[in-house]
Amino acid sequence: MIYKRTVNYYETDRMSFVHHSNYIRYFEEARVWILEQFGLPYADIEKRGILIPVLGVNVKYMRYLTFGDNIDIDTWITKFSGVKMSVGYEVSKNGETAAKGESSHCFLEAGTFRPVNLKTEHPDIYEAFSLMAEKTKK
Repeated sequence: MIYKRTVNYYETDRMSFVHHSNYIRYFEEARVWILEQFGLPYADIEKRGILIPVLGVNVKYMRYLTFGDNIDIDTWITKFSGVKMSVGYEVSKNGETAAKGESSHCFLEAGTFRPVNLKTEHPDIYEAFSLMAEKTKK
């Protein structure tokens, strides 16, 4: 699924290119957006006592982006077990890939920070994530 946005001036560096750290922000925006598209607003997930921390992020930069560029961030679930998931991203401008990446996550219980198995503890959320993984599969 494609999340669309425009590059802001403050996201650029002294060379007028998007600073490399902002791609990770783009990934997060797209990840939160795709959850909403599948009826899983992050705020609702947190209200249920579930946290989804980032375990790791990988990014490969291929082309630069600049202020005012309209970009697409294709987002999909690459792995989902009910305990962990990985999300893939491709940032592009005018059909040309600017960056590719992946983030890995786990599901934790708020307060105790113990791992949560969505399949057994929150089957409705597990089903929604499973549907999202199937519908966005590459």
